[in-house]
Amino acid sequence: MPYPEDRRYSRSHQWALKNPDGSLTVGITDFAQAQLGDILFIQLPVPGQSVAANEPCAVVESVKSASDVQAPVAGTILEVNSALPDQPEQVNASPHDHWFFKMRPTTLQDHEQLMSAAQYHLFIHQET
Repeated sequence: MPYPEDRRYSRSHQWALKNPDGSLTVGITDFAQAQLGDILFIQLPVPGQSVAANEPCAVVESVKSASDVQAPVAGTILEVNSALPDQPEQVNASPHDHWFFKMRPTTLQDHEQLMSAAQYHLFIHQET
């Protein structure tokens, strides 16, 4: 699956899409969902929660394992996708269309430090 070029990617396999208001919409990549297998449960962070870069702030449980979803940058959780806990399989079907949370980054430049789609593609092929 090609990785959308309108977002940036973390080494822990999250994507971050910069919104017009400077906030970020965050989800997990196709690579991450494929490694997890069928997703059965998603626990989302709490709006208003402050998170550090790479801090676990959500949990995904699948038939294979439970994994943390890390904040790609430092900031504050603004909103969560409340539909996901009831339909976690949506992430398997289309991971780049189903976001986990929106956040306000502490520093806007932090988003630019994440990998581009091309860099992420190279990164995951070096891992496998």
